[in-house]
Amino acid sequence: MTDYSEKYEAVIGLEVHAQLLTKSKLFCGDAAHFGAEPNRHISPITLAHPGTLPKLNKEAIELAVRMGLACNCEIEQKNYFARKHYFYPDLPKGYQLSQHTTPVCKGGFVKIITAQGERNIQLNRIHMEEDAGKSMHDQHDLYSVVDYNRAGVPLIEIVTEPDLHSGDEAAAYVTAVRKLVRTLHVCDGNMEEGSLRCDANISIRLKGEQKLGIKVEIKNLNSIRFLKKAIDHEVMRMIAMKEKGETIVQQTRGFNPDTETTFAIRTKEDADDYRYMADPDLPPFIITKEFIQQVRASLPELAEQKKQRFQQQYALPAYDAALLSEENDVAAFFETTATHTAAYKQIANWILGPVKSVLNEQAVEIGQLALQPHQLAEIIQLVEEGKVSYTVAAQKLFPAILNGQAIHSALELAQQLNLIQERNEDALQQLIDEVLGSMPDKVAEYKKGKKGLIGLFVGEVMKASKGKADPKLLNQLVTQKLLN
Repeated sequence: MTDYSEKYEAVIGLEVHAQLLTKSKLFCGDAAHFGAEPNRHISPITLAHPGTLPKLNKEAIELAVRMGLACNCEIEQKNYFARKHYFYPDLPKGYQLSQHTTPVCKGGFVKIITAQGERNIQLNRIHMEEDAGKSMHDQHDLYSVVDYNRAGVPLIEIVTEPDLHSGDEAAAYVTAVRKLVRTLHVCDGNMEEGSLRCDANISIRLKGEQKLGIKVEIKNLNSIRFLKKAIDHEVMRMIAMKEKGETIVQQTRGFNPDTETTFAIRTKEDADDYRYMADPDLPPFIITKEFIQQVRASLPELAEQKKQRFQQQYALPAYDAALLSEENDVAAFFETTATHTAAYKQIANWILGPVKSVLNEQAVEIGQLALQPHQLAEIIQLVEEGKVSYTVAAQKLFPAILNGQAIHSALELAQQLNLIQERNEDALQQLIDEVLGSMPDKVAEYKKGKKGLIGLFVGEVMKASKGKADPKLLNQLVTQKLLN
């Protein structure tokens, strides 16, 4: 964890906005997906024409409840929407529809893992609201222009308690939330497209104090890396101000990724400035216990549940099970491979070793590899049976399969590439005799007690066999020969 100062403690609360994966907007049938030409997904309702009335999207409620149940929240059954009368230049109504007094989900937590271990970050609420449009100030020399495609798109806002204390923890939290919304199919989690973005509320206080300091909010952080850098910079800025005797002002700030610094946008409004009032055009809505149970029954297996099952079902260490459970496609690849071989620990080693290395190097998903689960199982089986050494399998056979050279089976490819290990003892004895005969001085040293030379002898015989000798058998034969 970042240690900002021995004197001060950072106190951080996060508001994560996640765009829900509905086909239509929160209060009308306009399309909600990303990427259309400006002002294509609009209608009289989106544009707030007189006489138009909103109608609530039931699918958005289901996705919000789904997220709340996964975060161990209490689901509020009696709900309504309020008008938030803060000036929104990119919402035609002039106000935003949001939940205020009755958030759909209350309390709960999200588990994070950092270098300090596991910790539950406490949530205050998860509520639904509509997104605003997008103002653009660089499209025209004289005017600002607005794209209303995003106006009215359904969001959930996941609000933590002031329960985080560093940029590292904040990054771990948003990483966990992004994995969760993707697992639940609540949001695609694409921060670069703005479908997941974050505001950070930051204050500092002397270590040991309980009272919260004056907070500063950093808006619209659209990458986990920027979130961490923005928090680290802002905490240090506030500490420097305190040390100089300057007054910290409650304000909204932005983050400049080029300079990795924050800048003031406006003096921060309090909740009273939003002038909430219940929306008269939207009736209150009731979430029944039956509906909640239906949503609960539809939840997929979450990462923590999968981790525990992997430990029990496949006898994997907790560390391996946790890493394999982080990504759905990786977990699915592991389980499919496990239907072809019972060498579960070896599957985990291969996926978390050579396979992960390729994924990181090529910046691809596991499903994009030419490697199929049954092929990985065949490679593991060849190594288990001693037909191919692990080193040869990882350095030659595995890359050949990734390059699309496998026509039938890994065994046939290994035979074509002449990778099958030499287990003919007579042939190996001949190579051992040749190597030891060429190194009489080293053999004499070994017999006088320099036992570390065994690695040299085995290595030279392995070279002579062009890497095809079975290492275990070779070690046994060389050791026996030197005893004579």
